[in-house]
Amino acid sequence: MNGFRRLTDYLGSSYWFLPTVMALAAVVLAGGMVALDTMVGSKWMGSYVWLYASRPDGARQVLASIGGSMITVAGTVFSVTIAAVVYASGQYGPRLLTNFMRDRGNQVTLGTFIATYLYCLLVLRTIHSAEESNGYGFVPNLALLVGVVLALCSIGVLIYFIHHVPSKLHINSVIEDVGDRLLAGIGERFPRSLGSAPDNLAATAQSVPATFQRGSDAVAGERRRIVASVETGYIQFVDDEAALRLASKHDLVLRLQYQPGDFVHVGRALIEASPPERCDDACAKDLCELFSVASRRSALQDLRFLFDELVEIAARALSPGVNDPFTAVTCIDWLSAALSDLADRDLPSHLRVDENGQLRVIAHPVTFGSLMDRSFGALAQYCAGDMIASLRFLDALGEVLLDCDDPARLATIRGWADRLEELAGEGLKGFNLARIRARADELRTALDQPDYKRRLRDGTAWLAGTA
Repeated sequence: MNGFRRLTDYLGSSYWFLPTVMALAAVVLAGGMVALDTMVGSKWMGSYVWLYASRPDGARQVLASIGGSMITVAGTVFSVTIAAVVYASGQYGPRLLTNFMRDRGNQVTLGTFIATYLYCLLVLRTIHSAEESNGYGFVPNLALLVGVVLALCSIGVLIYFIHHVPSKLHINSVIEDVGDRLLAGIGERFPRSLGSAPDNLAATAQSVPATFQRGSDAVAGERRRIVASVETGYIQFVDDEAALRLASKHDLVLRLQYQPGDFVHVGRALIEASPPERCDDACAKDLCELFSVASRRSALQDLRFLFDELVEIAARALSPGVNDPFTAVTCIDWLSAALSDLADRDLPSHLRVDENGQLRVIAHPVTFGSLMDRSFGALAQYCAGDMIASLRFLDALGEVLLDCDDPARLATIRGWADRLEELAGEGLKGFNLARIRARADELRTALDQPDYKRRLRDGTAWLAGTA
């Protein structure tokens, strides 16, 4: 299942796959329509006033005109797409290129024009006059009719494409696309995770092998086998289900040293396995193949990548050369939606057990604090110099607060509110700074007084909906 998800993600993010499928479908359609024309003929068209059987020369001209115009428009569509990609790369950041490459509208548009061109080309070669075939002429009028219908559909797709490109390049659409994928990823990854969570976390923690515990001596530290990376690049995918199966099969405890999104170099330890005598060379090879390494990060399993994309857009918007706080506000809104979604979820333990309750995998812990640091923590220094962004930063923390009751998570929210106020004191003065401090005080009041927080949750105070 994980391998299938990885394949679908790769094909979905490629610009060539869908147009190729549509081109192959056009080849099959052309052959099928010509065969149908051979069996049915075109005499039936005489019963309909709005249909007529074309002669060979006329049919050739129609198909040649459609095919020639389609390949010309396909080249234009490709050029426009490349121009849009270059613009997006410079304006929003190079990491957003994949979002435009995987856009279904662009892929379908290019595929439609190429498919129509191929269809017309293949049908065109079957037309011949009586002089060219010893007294027997053939014009596939039904196939010709389908070609005209495809041309009309292509015109509709062209109109759609003219609207689609500027719409997708709008900054709000770009941010929405990233935000939607982030929310969908949160819903998929949490609480689903690697294996089963232990019922008794304290007891499971006691079963961690001594070689994986902090403060282990030199002898205990050697009771492990290191599975090293054979590639250099970013980890895009970890087959967690296969890791659990291999650990159970060989009766091992595995500690994953890297997670999706991390950069790994050849020779670095990907996995540590204990006890080492149960992990032979074949097992080590299978463990190494659990990791998919590529030249760039992917959002398939790496939610941090999507957080980073929103942070990057906001940071660019708040740079002195751009100075667009409202774009940053939009990014903060989507970040607050994601963290609000996480605030009331039970995040998985890093200790994963098999169906028998035996500890099998020690993964990287996913914490609310680390994701807060990845998002609001990374943006604090940029927002602190702008009053509009700072106010929305605190508002967003307030919205996350409304969905959070865990004391540790509330302390994290308070910490970033205090940090922003401190940074704002270095960059803002006078009335602007006073507004930031007043908003931070109100947020702290909501943190300290549960009843005040409840009234905010039930009402329409600033924490729940100022623009």
